[in-house]
Amino acid sequence: MIDREDMLALTRRMTVKRTSMTRIAGGYMDSDGCIDGTFNIAFLKLSPADREKNLQIAKKVPFAETNQNLQEYKILQENMQNDSLWKLLMGMRACGLKNDALMETFYEIVGANYKSKGDYAVYVFHDRYDIPVKGTDHERQGESEKMYEYLICVICPVSGDYEPGEPECGFLFPAFMDESAALNYIDIYQADMNHPHIELLEMLGI
Repeated sequence: MIDREDMLALTRRMTVKRTSMTRIAGGYMDSDGCIDGTFNIAFLKLSPADREKNLQIAKKVPFAETNQNLQEYKILQENMQNDSLWKLLMGMRACGLKNDALMETFYEIVGANYKSKGDYAVYVFHDRYDIPVKGTDHERQGESEKMYEYLICVICPVSGDYEPGEPECGFLFPAFMDESAALNYIDIYQADMNHPHIELLEMLGI
């Protein structure tokens, strides 16, 4: 089960002034899943307006209805091998999205599996969250000792000049559990639970 307070701890930092997002990368896809274009930029190089816009997109995943629209899944050992999507996500996380070859491979995998009636965008965010040290009374005590490094992926329909619509699905990887990264768990977001994009689960072997 996902702890709602853990998700709120992440979203509270998703403001222009407080964000610790390091990078955003994305691929623009046509309805057939072919890549139309890509981008990859340090988050702080965005204008304040673009930072705000993209933070609102990223926030949709952790701020979703916990254990309903956002659900936790375990990734089995057999789906954590060298050629797995899990291994690719671990590589993307480790390089902070800076490896364009890994990013393009990810977009290609999404394009080959994702079902869409129109053009869409795949946004990937990288963040490092310094976990505050808390006492038994839950009050913050001094500097953080642990860091949670994670990715948020959001898939949105796009129109016009790559203008994103409301996110349809996405994920938080690795899951945030007991104030640390649970590397064999992933939290998957579905905007419409009546018509979920099970492709995300299938790509991960869940």
